[in-house]
Amino acid sequence: MNTPKNYFQLIYRIIIGLIAIWFLSIIWPYISNVVLMLVFAFLFTTVLLSSVDALERKIGSRGLSVLAVVIILLGSIGTFIGSFISQMSQQAIEFSNRIDKDTLTQEFKTLGEKFTSSMPEFLQNMQPSDGNTAGKLSEIINSVVGSLASMAGAIGNFFFIAAMVFIFTIILLAEYHGFRKSLVNAIPNKYFEVGIKLIYNIEKSVSSYLRGQFLSAASVAAMSVTGLLLLNFFGANLTLTVFIGIIAGLANLIPLIGPFVGMVPAILIAFMNNIGNDVAMAHQLFGVVPSPFYLLDIVLMFLIVQQIEGNLITPALVGKSVGLHPMIVMIALLIGGTILGPLGMLFAVPATGVMKVVLQEISFVRKNAHLL
Repeated sequence: MNTPKNYFQLIYRIIIGLIAIWFLSIIWPYISNVVLMLVFAFLFTTVLLSSVDALERKIGSRGLSVLAVVIILLGSIGTFIGSFISQMSQQAIEFSNRIDKDTLTQEFKTLGEKFTSSMPEFLQNMQPSDGNTAGKLSEIINSVVGSLASMAGAIGNFFFIAAMVFIFTIILLAEYHGFRKSLVNAIPNKYFEVGIKLIYNIEKSVSSYLRGQFLSAASVAAMSVTGLLLLNFFGANLTLTVFIGIIAGLANLIPLIGPFVGMVPAILIAFMNNIGNDVAMAHQLFGVVPSPFYLLDIVLMFLIVQQIEGNLITPALVGKSVGLHPMIVMIALLIGGTILGPLGMLFAVPATGVMKVVLQEISFVRKNAHLL
């Protein structure tokens, strides 16, 4: 008699699960942004929680502790961004004072001719012969201007999401232990110990993942700075190397993106610092491939950093921090990237770590159900 009953219970649970998935697929487009904000807020809360708790033990006020930590964080971020923008602006001013319009036009013309001459013959034959470069440049500029409106909308949406994440983070920091206590109180007495253990292990898994991510970001920053200094040793004349390395490291919190984000200001600085320098214009990568202003050298350096980070550092550091095999980490990153792109890659590893914890607790409960 128990077998048919269990059979019908299984069918009932499958039907309920399918209905829940169908309902979630319908409402997901309307709640996805809110869920994303809450997930980011939880991650930031996990990072800042220990600092807030430590400060609260000293001053005895939760509100003041949250306020102090948030002000220090925003001050640090603002100081870094302000210093970087200030120094970049100073370099741009020096560049504009040093290079006039005619020289810049001539350098662009020479640069274009150099790249064209280095192309294979069949690619050179594909180049337009009407010489209407100015017209094509005008079309490109008009296209860029036309996309500014959508770009402004995207930036506005980003700042709105960032502001909401900031607000949610403050609320979670202020009420975290209250939320956790409410969650613990909701656990049935029969599963109390298992529930407490599950909550603890999930918190531990997420915090370990974040620690691994920050170690990985620090590694990318160090490798980027080292690579830029090495290029300077060979005459690349790059400045703001520490800023560029930190930017690449912080952006690396989104997998595969960080090194390429650092590449953009590095190329811009290399161009501004070396334009008008005949030696830099004539530079060749490995003495064979034309690399004016060391542009290809910079691209190659960041590609090497990305490969080391993606194939060695992240699987080793992040996988070890959440107790996952490097192969599982790579598979999780591939699946997350396929489903949700960069954001999927960001959440793939912690989600896999949480799933591992949950499955371990379910296995424990099944094996010891007779003791509960």
